[in-house]
Amino acid sequence: MTESFDIVIVGGGIAGAALAHFLGGRRDVLLIEREAQHGYHSTGRSAAEFTRRFHAPLVGRLAEVSWDFLTRPPEGFAEVELLKPRGNLLIADAEKADHLAAVFARERAAGGSPIEWLTPAEAIARAPILREDYVAAAFYDPDCYDVEVENLLQGFVRSARRTGTRIELGATLTAARRDGDGFVLETTRGAFRAGIVVNAAGGWADPVAALFGAASPGLTPYRRTAITVDLPAGIDANSLPEINEIDEVYYFKPDAGRLMVSPADATPTEPCDAQPEELDIAYAAWYLEQATTVPVRAIAHKWAGLRTFAPDRAPLVGFAPDQPGFFWLAGLGGYGIQSSPAIGRYAAALLLDGAPPADMVARGVDPAALDPARFRS
Repeated sequence: MTESFDIVIVGGGIAGAALAHFLGGRRDVLLIEREAQHGYHSTGRSAAEFTRRFHAPLVGRLAEVSWDFLTRPPEGFAEVELLKPRGNLLIADAEKADHLAAVFARERAAGGSPIEWLTPAEAIARAPILREDYVAAAFYDPDCYDVEVENLLQGFVRSARRTGTRIELGATLTAARRDGDGFVLETTRGAFRAGIVVNAAGGWADPVAALFGAASPGLTPYRRTAITVDLPAGIDANSLPEINEIDEVYYFKPDAGRLMVSPADATPTEPCDAQPEELDIAYAAWYLEQATTVPVRAIAHKWAGLRTFAPDRAPLVGFAPDQPGFFWLAGLGGYGIQSSPAIGRYAAALLLDGAPPADMVARGVDPAALDPARFRS
């Protein structure tokens, strides 16, 4: 006999887990994940960053809403603080110094937390690894934090289990069909019936949609690469801010006692277990040696992850206009971690109440900008 659920969530990364948490046992929910663990792909390979600046306005508003949860999570949700101050140092070489000054003026005029203009010497004082002959202009943004990603993800998962969500790991979706007003899902862990299916499959969101006959606007996974290297003796990684080239050609960030380096690549790819390409690894090392005095003698670790975007680079959150009962929770790009509390609560409100949270709308989260129907011609 096929087991039935009100809602089946396809995908056990940060988006699916956050939704399960915010549903809070008010529906009979099953979450299926193809991998043997939560967050194996995009979630587990993120840069673990929270910032309210340098995004599209919608992403910044979602981050602002998420701030409340991340700084004041429910009691018992996590054993550690979910955000740790890091700070972000924006730098430019001589060719881009005027551009950085323009960005600084724009961001200061926009308000928010104060940002600080720095001379090259002051920038190097904050990040002694920077080359004196490279940094021509800089400013500092204190509103940048490290996210305790694993604690956040596992907090959502524990909460979901505690409130009755059933979780099936290692459950690959192989087929789906319409069954009256719902769907039957065939998986490697058995068949399940769902009144509503939530597509939280990350880089696999388009193939999942195709199984249900839902048209996609064309989600594209992009590969991003990172490496970690050891710092010279006497440099405490934890004392450094994040360092971003003003156009995010590259960025550096402390990571578990080492320095993480990314060439900020965005290579379109098929959904896959992303692996770093040698050329992108070489670019990462080259950027580091151009901008800093850190020699790349050996690479301690290297990896790649997927960042999946819709054509307009805004998330898809809502019911598909062409397939009743099919709900999109996808296209979070590189911002799924920092926006997961807002996205999860928003999606849960649509599923439970049929309307977005009024407080989020009042804070500037535009339902039309998230609605998958925006792509319908």
